[in-house]
Amino acid sequence: MTDLSITAANVIAGANTPTDGGIAGETITAGQQIYRSSVTNKIMKADSNSATVEARRAIGTALNGAALDQPVDFQKDGDITIGATLTPGVAYYLSDTPGGICPVADVGAGEYVCLVGLAKSASVLSLDYQFPGVSN
Repeated sequence: MTDLSITAANVIAGANTPTDGGIAGETITAGQQIYRSSVTNKIMKADSNSATVEARRAIGTALNGAALDQPVDFQKDGDITIGATLTPGVAYYLSDTPGGICPVADVGAGEYVCLVGLAKSASVLSLDYQFPGVSN
């Protein structure tokens, strides 16, 4: 699977977009896909082939880096400058690399499908999280 190569320093929240925050349950880098653990209530990296069902459902994109037990903000919807080169019009999904994003063509067999968003331009991703709970 070919994940986007995200430059964390170039991840920028869109104007007037919904954000949220929490405490990191592991080291997180800006641009990674995250979920909130129901056990610890901490922010963790989402993963499309995790054994944990809730980890397969990304809820946002980290806007800053955070070490364990440090605050992390994330964007849940709207446009985001993702810090990577995108192909306009392509759908991007949660990958099997914890926190990663990949184009739809790279979602492998047996991975759970979680849409992250659609590329509006070569740098802007329109976030639209959708998790039907089915594997590819």
